[in-house]
Amino acid sequence: MKPIVSLLAALVVVFPLPHHAQESQRPPNIVFIFADDLGWNDVGYNDEGDFIETPNLDQLAKEGMVFTQGYAAMGNCIPSRACLLSGKYTPRHDVYAVGDTSRGPKAQMRLVPIPNVNGLKGSYVTFADELKAAGYATGIFGKWHFADHPKELGFDVAPDAFPSKNKAVEDPKGIYSMTKAACEFMEQHKDKPFLLYVPHHAIHTPLQARKETLARFETKKADARGRSALYAASVYDLDDGIGQLMKKLKDLGLEKNTMVVFTSDNGATQQSSQEPLRGSKGGYYEGGIREPMIVRWPGITPPGSTCATPVINIDLFPTFLAAAKTTSKELLDGEALMPLLTGKGPLQRQAIFWHFPGYIDNPVNRGRELDVRTGFRSRPVTVIRKGGWKLHLFHEEWQLDGGREKLATNHAVELYHLSEDPGERHDLATTKTEKRDELLDDLLAWQKNTKAKLPSVPNPDYNPQAKEEKAKKKKNK
Repeated sequence: MKPIVSLLAALVVVFPLPHHAQESQRPPNIVFIFADDLGWNDVGYNDEGDFIETPNLDQLAKEGMVFTQGYAAMGNCIPSRACLLSGKYTPRHDVYAVGDTSRGPKAQMRLVPIPNVNGLKGSYVTFADELKAAGYATGIFGKWHFADHPKELGFDVAPDAFPSKNKAVEDPKGIYSMTKAACEFMEQHKDKPFLLYVPHHAIHTPLQARKETLARFETKKADARGRSALYAASVYDLDDGIGQLMKKLKDLGLEKNTMVVFTSDNGATQQSSQEPLRGSKGGYYEGGIREPMIVRWPGITPPGSTCATPVINIDLFPTFLAAAKTTSKELLDGEALMPLLTGKGPLQRQAIFWHFPGYIDNPVNRGRELDVRTGFRSRPVTVIRKGGWKLHLFHEEWQLDGGREKLATNHAVELYHLSEDPGERHDLATTKTEKRDELLDDLLAWQKNTKAKLPSVPNPDYNPQAKEEKAKKKKNK
């Protein structure tokens, strides 16, 4: 029998496995598409009307799993991206805002904000670093938004930044040049696992669209959400670029062994109402942080499935590593989504968090009455989402107005039952006190565990009458 065994062994060595067998044995490619300022309602499969058209994202949703309660880790661009890439909450890296945590009328700030670190530094380990170490080719095509170059944070291929503006608008927001380069990257690296990160400039202001696309939407009836034809056209062109990327993936025969992830960096601007969700970009009500999110992974995610478990973009780092069958020595705040993607069980964690210890100007839709009156989108706040419940802890009232002892009157806490009140219209902090205290205890423990920096120093320049005094002086002149 020995000669026969030797002959069989030789055959295994001489003849390679069929292509489909090789594909099934190699780690999956990862294509991650990241929109800019795209709201939860700004995709066709979530929009109640027919004003917004996203046929390619709608198709992706039919082929994969839609997370109905997917979240950005922060309400603004740079901090959301810092959390995403590092897999860490803001207290771990101190990236809280775009530029400054002291944005808005200084005389209306009751506390001195915690200083901001303006972007993730190369000393942090990213999911690109880890996948590169695991043998993946890594490429980014699109918006970066940090001072340190992408190659310092794990990306092998990182062309110069694509333009966010194009006066000729044949290539609005660089959608088509980015997509073309991304497709070329896939073709060049089709024979080994790759991570392709495509963070779009679209649909961030100024809005742009191709002329023919704009004409398509100018003939439509007015949108119930107040979105303009240009807004809808910008979304449509973004979707068109995504469609080209998906077609290339299929043409290369890589579709079946590729995880495709789509989401957005933060909520929509006030050009698009997110009702019934409250608020918009920059705030920590649902409209500022809840995002469209899809994962399509053939053979893993059931086509046309949905998942209502709250997930957050820091979960993508450990999810990508789990897909690649590798691990990290890094402390990661996110949790791999594999149990949800495969339908084999719930996540282990009980809650997710947001921490913003500063100020952002310009009020949001249905923001806090105090913020609307004084000109802020958000004041210092920490937020917890646990099950169907969500609690906001406002640091000005907590630090300066009696803290826990005065919760009945100081308005330091807002509590909402999102399962019944997704629009955060009914504050239950003074009626559901047992649930309030449970979430508050969890939030305070999380702040301690992450060593979150808390604003506690009273602002010496605080002057709530400053606006009125300025108006009087101007009138007297």
